[in-house]
Amino acid sequence: MQINRRSFIGGMAAATAGLSLSAVMTGHAFAQGTDTIKIAFAARGLRTIDPHKSIQGVDNWAIIALYDKLVDLPRWKFPETQDDLAPRLATSWSSSADAKTWTIQLREGVQFHKGYGEMTSEDVKYTFDRATDGPRVGGVRAKFTNIASVETDGPYTVIFNLEQPDPLFLLGVLSDYDGAIMSRKAIEEIGEEEIGTNPVGTGVYMLETVHTDPSQGITLAANPDYWDTPAATAKIQCLYIADTTARTLAILSGDVHMIEGVRAPGWADSMTQRDPNLIFDVVSPGSFFTIQFNLTKAPFDDIRVRQAICYGIDRDEITGAIAPISKRTYGLNPPSFPGGFTAETIPAEVAYNYDPEKAKALLAEAGFPDGLTFRNDTSQREDFSAIMLMIQDQLRRINVDMELNIKDHTAFHADQNIGTNIISQQSSAMPPVPTQVILTYLPAEAEVKSDGNGGSNMSHYGVAIPGIDDLLAQALAEPDLDKRIAIVQEIEVQALKDAVILPVSNNGFMIVRSPKIDLGFEVESGYVNWPLSQASLV
Repeated sequence: MQINRRSFIGGMAAATAGLSLSAVMTGHAFAQGTDTIKIAFAARGLRTIDPHKSIQGVDNWAIIALYDKLVDLPRWKFPETQDDLAPRLATSWSSSADAKTWTIQLREGVQFHKGYGEMTSEDVKYTFDRATDGPRVGGVRAKFTNIASVETDGPYTVIFNLEQPDPLFLLGVLSDYDGAIMSRKAIEEIGEEEIGTNPVGTGVYMLETVHTDPSQGITLAANPDYWDTPAATAKIQCLYIADTTARTLAILSGDVHMIEGVRAPGWADSMTQRDPNLIFDVVSPGSFFTIQFNLTKAPFDDIRVRQAICYGIDRDEITGAIAPISKRTYGLNPPSFPGGFTAETIPAEVAYNYDPEKAKALLAEAGFPDGLTFRNDTSQREDFSAIMLMIQDQLRRINVDMELNIKDHTAFHADQNIGTNIISQQSSAMPPVPTQVILTYLPAEAEVKSDGNGGSNMSHYGVAIPGIDDLLAQALAEPDLDKRIAIVQEIEVQALKDAVILPVSNNGFMIVRSPKIDLGFEVESGYVNWPLSQASLV
């Protein structure tokens, strides 16, 4: 669907104001009941609930309910130190002096769902052996490549041997959804692909139903044999409502209790006016919104064209329009993270302060004095489309016509994940670990692949042109955190000089909930999915 920013925002406002719920719900009624919390996300349907293969962030809400990790964030914020992480399937841990060997003690007696037996060190080893196997799991592998081997020492002790020292191993590698522990027996019996819709974890909820109607999503039921505090509510239904109007009216009418908020100009204010009792939970810094240029596609193989686009994007205008949940970024790590660049500390040559005249001069130098035209994909999810529509308007000022093709969010990710896009977009939450964003987007081994088994290096950096892999190896080999941060900053500057990636903003992830829902804790920061195990209807 091709669209421009004016028609998108105007159409959204008109639709929300003028349509009834029945007009936009395509005839599907939501199941009622006081024992089920219903949360609706901005996607067309479930993709996978395999922790190692998930590329659609909204699916991760189900993953963290169905599976447990070795460690987790305090509810719900990034910890001030790694020592503040909450033990989950791990009860204790220790590291060698060089931070290259981590020994984890496991909780005894934890049972997998569906009678698949006790979780042991063999399942942990199997999980991380799988996570480091690129052909089996694809894009997630880059995060785990520092794991040289995993050993077991009896049923309840696991030893991680790392290639390079990692003083933040627990926080950077083990605390997010993709560190969830899976059952070896279940995967071997159910199958590598089938486990994505027939999951077996140890989590507080179990999968009850994958509904045939994609909009109805999945229903999770409380695990009666859970090893920890039982779920406060019997069931959770994760619905998929891509249409903004439908999702908005669903919570206003009470048909759902929580929705993924719309990170678009003016939406939160309009919702407050319609129902002042709604509660807005926002994690900060939330998702890192970045764009990457496909270096294998002309004319973006020319650094002058890439730099022109960077100078032609007014990031202050973008973040101002989506304030207060959107904040400006300068380097790849946000200012609030260790070593994150600020407006004052970012080197001038890579700050890319808005300069349309400089952008036009670079285009002319590259052979495009009259500008250029290209076609690009984006997602209909509002934080993607709103930002890209603003960029589209800004690029027109430098005579660049980016024809936007707006796709369903699930289809967008599926296509982009095989390298089809020209200017790719990523919106991902990261822990306060300086190397994490680098490992995710920049190494050659994280290059996107046409079979979908690559990573999130959508630019082909380090393959199409020399990259930062040597510097990254130095950073990962440096046990001193301050020295490591300095190398990370050097990497960020190099990637920005090469104009392969541009950080646009940090967008706080927002969930809007009815006052009838008590989460059981306050949302402050952290990943963009948080546990609902203690959420209850009041």
